[in-house]
Amino acid sequence: MDEDLQLDEVEARVLGVLVEKQLTTPDQYPLTVNATTSGCNQKSNRDPVMDIAESQVQHSLEKLMVRGYAGLVHSAGGRTDRYRHNLAEHLKLNKPQLALLAVMLLRGPQTAGELKTRCARMVDFESPSAIDEAAAPMIERGFAARLAPAPGSRAARYAQLLSPSSHPQDSAPTAASAAPAASPQAAGAPSLTQRVSDLEAQVTELRTELARLTEQLGG
Repeated sequence: MDEDLQLDEVEARVLGVLVEKQLTTPDQYPLTVNATTSGCNQKSNRDPVMDIAESQVQHSLEKLMVRGYAGLVHSAGGRTDRYRHNLAEHLKLNKPQLALLAVMLLRGPQTAGELKTRCARMVDFESPSAIDEAAAPMIERGFAARLAPAPGSRAARYAQLLSPSSHPQDSAPTAASAAPAASPQAAGAPSLTQRVSDLEAQVTELRTELARLTEQLGG
């Protein structure tokens, strides 16, 4: 991919959050700078966990707009600026590809089985092979890469190439996000422990979003 289009770690996290929130909480999208910052600093569904200042998020949004990755949305009567991503138009990606890219931006290289589980709230891929089909054009265009299996695993991984520095491709998953090695019968599929962990993280995130929405509605 053209180095001039590559993103730094904060830009990658911001862009991933914009796509994720559009597909999971469309009623709250486009996002304010504050909401984007909260999404960047979530402790669930993020690897690595980051602590980014609101000023950094604002600066990254401005840089993303200059590159065409994001845009500013002015709503009638709105008092706060809101931001959206432009990936569908800018990179000609469809919804399944957007979901894959968002999860890779937010969590780094993953197997097709892991991506299927973690994309479930955004797009329901029927099988890991559906991940392969959606990722193939992204690989051809230089937005993603297919990597060798991680140590102890037999399943190939997929990684995004918009921000190679965010998740070095030759590094092993962190202890917090590493899944046990798959058995020969289930190569490429996430373990039960990993699936339960992902579901618990999703429930926590949904509770947080529900509490925020309740507060906004005055109740």
